[in-house]
Amino acid sequence: MTAMMANSSISRWSGALGVCAIVAIIRPAHADPRAVVELFTSQGCSSCPPADKIIGELAKDPSVIALSMPIEYWDYLGWKDTLADARFSARQKAYSQMRGDRDVYTPQVIVNGSANVIGSDRAGIDSAIQSTQKTSGVMSVPVTMTLSGKQINVSVAASKAATSAHGEIWICSVSKAVPISIGRGENRGREVTYYNVVRNVLKVGDWNGSSGSWNIPLENISRDGVDAAVVFIQDGNRDKPGPMLGAAYTALR
Repeated sequence: MTAMMANSSISRWSGALGVCAIVAIIRPAHADPRAVVELFTSQGCSSCPPADKIIGELAKDPSVIALSMPIEYWDYLGWKDTLADARFSARQKAYSQMRGDRDVYTPQVIVNGSANVIGSDRAGIDSAIQSTQKTSGVMSVPVTMTLSGKQINVSVAASKAATSAHGEIWICSVSKAVPISIGRGENRGREVTYYNVVRNVLKVGDWNGSSGSWNIPLENISRDGVDAAVVFIQDGNRDKPGPMLGAAYTALR
């Protein structure tokens, strides 16, 4: 990247950031996932394409829900990220505040809502998946989605872990693969494919550890290019995100 680069693998940002008829029962393609992997990336970050590729590889693993969350704070370098959302920048900063550090950079991966890894470090990501699984309650709550007509039904089982008695349920609109031709900035002239790009995120409801179900109209998450959905339960709240407690992924077409 520029003089702001900490090393050749990551790009850091220290400024203030702007604060996811026929009834068909769908068992998510990523059934019983062991990890949610969130990549904070940018089209203006020359260090990011290797991490974007890794997310594409992880997206093929049925036990991993891999998500791209493009941020906008590198736009000043000459290219406005066409997929970026200020909410993702806010989410990345919230994770940093929960850790008690100022470690905000691209490409950055958060594994299961807790581990912080350089996005281009595949071995580090795999290690973080294994280590976070040992934390009580992490990815322990079964979640399923049912597509019925023009609605998605989200069903959540009761928690068996005493420490997982509260949290929030969110649904993400996802585009499975988005090729972008970058015209300016540090990646000018490159075409980069972004995988499992979150295009919108809506809160489904609060969760207190009990089983429950929620109905979400498809129109609430549909937009051009959206062809999948992800639901996750996360300890804490939007401003203070904690460990991932459960998740599900399904293709919409």
